[in-house]
Amino acid sequence: MLNSEQTELDLPPPRSEPESALGGRAGGTEDTGGLGLCPQPRAAEPGEAGKKDLQHLSREERRRRRRATAKYRTAHATRERIRVEAFNMAFAELRKLLPTLPPDKKLSKIEILRLAICYISYLNHVLDV
Repeated sequence: MLNSEQTELDLPPPRSEPESALGGRAGGTEDTGGLGLCPQPRAAEPGEAGKKDLQHLSREERRRRRRATAKYRTAHATRERIRVEAFNMAFAELRKLLPTLPPDKKLSKIEILRLAICYISYLNHVLDV
C-alpha cells in the first residue's frame, strides 16, 4: 500500500525473473533507473573467472573437469579406501559367525556368502523341526 506521501515514482522498478537471477543485471549492464549514471564495476570473486570459462560447457564436461583435479582424486581415493575397509570388516565379522572345518580356514568373499546362505537355511530347518 502507498502512503499518501509516496507516489509510484518513488518505488524502485519491479525486477523480472531473469534479471533477479542474474543479480540485477540484464544484458551485462546494471539498471540505473534511467538517470544516466554509470554502473559500478562489481569486484570479481575468487574463482569467478574460471567459472565464466566453464559456463559454456555441458554438465558432463564440467563434471569431468572437476573430477580431474588432484584434490578431488585424493578425496575420492580416501572415501573409497574407507568404504573398502568397512566392507572387508563386515565380511570378517560374518566369517567369524560361520562354522567351518578347520575354523581358521581362509574363505573368499563369495565362499563366505554361499556358506552364510547355507547356514541360514540350515538354522531355519532346525527351527521348523
